Amino acid sequence: MTFVPDSGVVEEPARDPVAQAAARRPQATALIAGDTVLTWADLDAKVTAAAHFVAGRTAPGDRVASVLGNTVEFVVTWFGTLRAGRVAVPINPGYTADEAGYAIADAGCALIVIGQADELRLGLGESCVRPEFDAAVTTELPRVAADDLAVLLYTSGTSGRPKAAMLTHAALAANHEQLDRIEPAVVGPDDVVLLSVPFFHAYGLNTGLGSVAHHAATGVLADRFEPAATLDLIAEHRVTVVVGVPGMYQAWARQAGAGEALRGVRTAVCGAAPLDQATAARFRAVTGKTILIGYGLTECAPVLTTTAVSHPEKTGSIGRPLPGVELSLRTRNGVELWRDGTASPEEDLAELDLAVAVSAGTDPGEIVVRGPNLFAGYWPDGSGGPDPDGWWPTGDIAYADADGDLVLVDRIGELILVNGFNVYPAEIERVLDAHPRVTESAVVARPDSEAGQRPHAYVVVAGDPPPSATELQVHCAARLARFKLPTIELVGSLPRSASGKIRKRELR
Repeated sequence: MTFVPDSGVVEEPARDPVAQAAARRPQATALIAGDTVLTWADLDAKVTAAAHFVAGRTAPGDRVASVLGNTVEFVVTWFGTLRAGRVAVPINPGYTADEAGYAIADAGCALIVIGQADELRLGLGESCVRPEFDAAVTTELPRVAADDLAVLLYTSGTSGRPKAAMLTHAALAANHEQLDRIEPAVVGPDDVVLLSVPFFHAYGLNTGLGSVAHHAATGVLADRFEPAATLDLIAEHRVTVVVGVPGMYQAWARQAGAGEALRGVRTAVCGAAPLDQATAARFRAVTGKTILIGYGLTECAPVLTTTAVSHPEKTGSIGRPLPGVELSLRTRNGVELWRDGTASPEEDLAELDLAVAVSAGTDPGEIVVRGPNLFAGYWPDGSGGPDPDGWWPTGDIAYADADGDLVLVDRIGELILVNGFNVYPAEIERVLDAHPRVTESAVVARPDSEAGQRPHAYVVVAGDPPPSATELQVHCAARLARFKLPTIELVGSLPRSASGKIRKRELR
């Protein structure tokens, strides 16, 4: 604990996972990226250099954007920014100039760390620097408290523009402490972990990279997912833990030699999007491996539930809450249908016969959660965060089956999950409606065998000549990241209710 003389309060210092890993296992391998191999001592030195570089160009609490892939440069920038007491803002390098520019302006970033190719492509201005940190440059580093803001992670907003979830150092660390209480351990210090899920995503960032640092394990970086190439990495480096999304497991199951390449894998984890049972069964048939299924959200740092704490062989559910996470299913009127997780006072559950509810299964309700891993609300004012009692509604609908395991049903909103990445229809509709010859549009989710879901746009057009579907796709491609691009269907009109609202249910 650290005493702060001027305020008279006691603050818990933020955990520095790289420094702790270097202290515990200095000569153990931290990262493998192509021909580059870094020990924890090596990485710690690079992170220190980055921290001094960032601190010398910004003030405490300033936001620092990084537009980098799954590279050593990202890792160094990420941990260096946190060590400097600044707020990291990871940006998807696949964003268009409009998308990246919006996030950087919204966060008020004082510094942008970016690769040369993306700097030229995105044209983000004079605040850009390359991830080249001089170890000879030193400056004073501040004391960082656990409750200090660590990162802004942008997640698509229902208004059509992304909004940033504010996560503290404590929230990031809490999710690892919760996962640590699972037996057998999902990740341990002797594991070699494939890091292919993008680091700008909470799952790749904290569950993947963060777990490697937390345990002083070894991370194998893959900047781009290619089925054959990543299987080669797994075999070459004797990967024991895979952090993946459904599309990865689906692709691997179709690759020749997948069973042999994955023979040394101890833990295969799937998150970010629902895993269909057919993919899980095919993967098991090809490799003999069971996939552990997890569920979470960016706002929860991100893991909330997993089959690792319930029935690992069960592929139709998302398991049960992590130790230290409370989870409630509630009706639209706030009536609690079911609760699981950290014990609550008996009086809170006096009107619930949970034993009966579990034995019979429950009606679907919204997942509402509470725990130290929750975010501090949305940037910049903390709006939309947990209520005064610490509960936060996820917007997801689930029910508890007869075993007490949770099964996802749907979203309350219209979120589309493309390979685990959030896509909101309003954002795509905003782009389409900006075309001068588009009268109106409506975007809905369509099932997709590769990505889980994909956006599909119904568009009413006008003009002489009217725009073709191809022209509108080109229009979208210039303004949206690739994973957000919709398939487009031109229609004469859209179904509407008596009040004039588009009936998206009919379109689905």
